[in-house]
Amino acid sequence: MSAFDEGAPCWADVALPDLAAAQRFYGELFGWEFEDQGEDFGHYTLARREGEAVAGLMPGPGPAAPPGWTVYFASPDARAAAARVTEAGGRILFGPDDAGESGVMAGAADPAGALFGVWQAGGRQGFGVTDVPGSFCWAETWTREPGAVDRFYAAVFGYRSEQVGDGEHFDYAVWSPPSGPERRFGGRLALGADTPAGVPEGFRVYFAVADCDAAAAAVRALGGTVPREPRDSPEGRVAFVTDDAGTPFAIIDRDRKAASMTGS
Repeated sequence: MSAFDEGAPCWADVALPDLAAAQRFYGELFGWEFEDQGEDFGHYTLARREGEAVAGLMPGPGPAAPPGWTVYFASPDARAAAARVTEAGGRILFGPDDAGESGVMAGAADPAGALFGVWQAGGRQGFGVTDVPGSFCWAETWTREPGAVDRFYAAVFGYRSEQVGDGEHFDYAVWSPPSGPERRFGGRLALGADTPAGVPEGFRVYFAVADCDAAAAAVRALGGTVPREPRDSPEGRVAFVTDDAGTPFAIIDRDRKAASMTGS
C-alpha cells in the first residue's frame, strides 16, 4: 500500500544536460547528497537529504526539449489511472511501464498540455520526507484553461478544489484528496488575459527553504537566476528561480507568512 493518498504528489525529478553540474548546484543549495543508480537505470540519480530520498536527477533532455521538473502523482493502480487520463481528455505519453521492483510509472499530459507522471508504488514509495528545508513541499499548474484542467484532475484523481481569491482578478484552486480538505498538496493558477504570452503553462515544483532571501542569493551565486524576487504570500515567503541550466522551480520559506494570515 502506498504511503501517499491517491493523487498526492509523491515524487519529482528533472532531466538536465550536465549531471555533475546539477549535483554541484542542488548539493550546495539544498544540502543534497547523490546516489547514482547505475548504467542499467540510465544513471538515474537519487537525491537525499539526511539519508531520505527527496528528488531524482537524470541525464538529458535533448537540445529541443525545454528543461523542467516533473511531478508524479500517486495511484494504487497506474493502468486504471492512465485509462482515466485518456477518458478525461488527456494524453498518455509513455507507459504504464514496470520500473523493476520499484513500481509502475506512466507519463501524461493534461488537456492544457501540462506534463506530469503517475506512480504506483512497489518497493519505492517516493519522497522519504517533505515540507522541511531542502525537500518538496508544493506543486501547482499554471494554465489558460482552468475549467478544463479542474474537471480533468477531478475525474482522474478525485481532487477536491477550494477556490482562493475572487475567481476573476485572482483565480486559484487549492487541491486536496477525496479523503478531506485538511491535506492540501497543490493547486491550479489561472493565467489571466493580461499574462504575457511568453509565460509558460505547466507545473511548478516548490522546495522548502529556511530563508527564502538567503536561498535566492545562493541561487545567483551558484549560476542560477531569480526571475521573481522573494516576496511574502499567505503561504510563506516565495521566489521563482532557475538553476544554472535554466530549469525553473520555486523556493518558499513557510515560516514567514503574510500579515493577513498571521494577524500581525
